[in-house]
Amino acid sequence: MARPVRLAGFEYRGLYRYFVTICTLDRVVRFRDAPLVEEILSLFLEQADAHGFAVIAYCFMPDHAHLLVEGRRGDADLHRFMHAAKQHTGFEFGRRCPGQTLWQKGYYERILRDDDATGDVTRYILANPVRAELVQEPHDYPFSGSLEFTRDQLDDLWTGREWHP
Repeated sequence: MARPVRLAGFEYRGLYRYFVTICTLDRVVRFRDAPLVEEILSLFLEQADAHGFAVIAYCFMPDHAHLLVEGRRGDADLHRFMHAAKQHTGFEFGRRCPGQTLWQKGYYERILRDDDATGDVTRYILANPVRAELVQEPHDYPFSGSLEFTRDQLDDLWTGREWHP
């Protein structure tokens, strides 16, 4: 697979929000085991903090992950963050599953505009398991959540407008 094309002239640094999708190698189902997902999420959060990012929302689907991240410092560099996060999570996965690779090369990102409401994008991410018919209600899916919104705030999001990447 060719690496996704990046936006020419954009540095991917600073106080921006990104909708990121990362796929497992060959789209193999990897995210059905709670301890593994918790470890991978923990490593993503650790790298986000180290690189000046906040993880606003996440969803680990069986063969890919969605993240809504936001740079919280002027030097927050999406490329460095994603490289480090994929490297650390891939290493941990390889330790648990010797000889196997977790991620495909690259990742997809969408730079969010000011008119892309954070709540709408969060709702889109958390509704992914519903659209995939894995669960009936977003809060029933065990591998998704938000570190910015409370449960009550998330419940209120379901009346918001539909957002599409």
